[in-house]
Amino acid sequence: MSKGTRYLRLVVIVGGLLWAPAIWAAHVDPHALNSNKSKSNKKVSETQRTRRRMRHLARGRSAAATHRATVRRASTTATRVRTARHRYHERFFTSSFAEGIAAGDITDGEDLVVRQAAIDALGNMNGTVVAIEPTSGRVLAMVNQKLALSSGAQPCSTIKLSVALAALNEGLVSKETEVSLGGRSRMNLTQALAHSNNAYFEALGRRLGFEKVAYYAHQYGLGELAGYDIPGEQAGTYPDEVIPQSLGGVGKMCSFGEGISMTPLQLGAMVSAIANGGTLYYLQHPTTPEEVANFQPRIKRQLDIAPLIPEISVGMAGAVQYGTARRLGLNFSEEEILGKTGTCSHAGTRYGWFASYANTDRGRVVVVVFLEGGRPTFGPKAAEIAGVMYRNLYDHNFFIAGKADTTASRPVSSPQ
Repeated sequence: MSKGTRYLRLVVIVGGLLWAPAIWAAHVDPHALNSNKSKSNKKVSETQRTRRRMRHLARGRSAAATHRATVRRASTTATRVRTARHRYHERFFTSSFAEGIAAGDITDGEDLVVRQAAIDALGNMNGTVVAIEPTSGRVLAMVNQKLALSSGAQPCSTIKLSVALAALNEGLVSKETEVSLGGRSRMNLTQALAHSNNAYFEALGRRLGFEKVAYYAHQYGLGELAGYDIPGEQAGTYPDEVIPQSLGGVGKMCSFGEGISMTPLQLGAMVSAIANGGTLYYLQHPTTPEEVANFQPRIKRQLDIAPLIPEISVGMAGAVQYGTARRLGLNFSEEEILGKTGTCSHAGTRYGWFASYANTDRGRVVVVVFLEGGRPTFGPKAAEIAGVMYRNLYDHNFFIAGKADTTASRPVSSPQ
């Protein structure tokens, strides 16, 4: 055995002898045993009480948390119920579709190509299409004459054309003048017309005031008969005073046409004046070939809007190119079309408007589409129908030299 091994064994033996008395005493000393046992019991007892207390606190916190969660759920449910109760779900009671809408129309004096194009474009939609020669005021076609000659409907956003011309006439804005819409949002006239921005035209209406808004609206033919001796035509309505503030006041009148009733013929006459440079013609609807042969244009009044037309036409072109009327381009893009859409609803009926004109020297025509019904009815749909009509006209060689100005007679000025 080596010295190192012997030394290690000696250390282990001596260490064992030194620890032995302590171990023996721990096993035989009753006081030490009782003391350790009581300390152990005390520790166990304290641990159990602590655990019970923790469980009790946990149950209390859990109950409180459950109560808070229940209150939150009840509050959320109540909020949802209140929201559901106050949420406005618009219901429509008028169908967007109809059959036989052209039955009873007087057609002997109409342009048969234009009429057929309008009928094919309208299809089974519940509405009317009016086509006007803007350089004379002659109604080339009027499909569903009963609706076209009725008391009219809320003009929706098409009223913005009248408001834009009024603001330009008063020098409030130009096509590039930006108007604050709240916060950092700003917009100019071109963008507002193209995207039919309501806040912009509400701001213009408040700055103009009701008196000026109404004055220019009447100048452009609203609130009066648009036609000259057209049997059954009604004049629509334009209020004598501003609508109550609870209904939106002058702002809503200028953005949605609230409180106003406009006919398709009135809108067509106003857009014809924009298309021809400022002449507001009486619209005439020939009913026989003899009336067509003897047709005489009749001027209602000259509007001082010629310098303003370039300012407004950019926004109307933008509506077709990238704005609310861009559906028109799905069907027709050969000629430039300028227009304005309108969508709104009243008493369970939705209205869809689109008024436009072909910006060409050949085959000048103004097309007004008016629809009424439910959810499928809205301004972009009316623009789509107008696109189909322009396509039909183009395919039948309407936009060719010599087709324009089918009435070469001299205009006659008539008393208002």
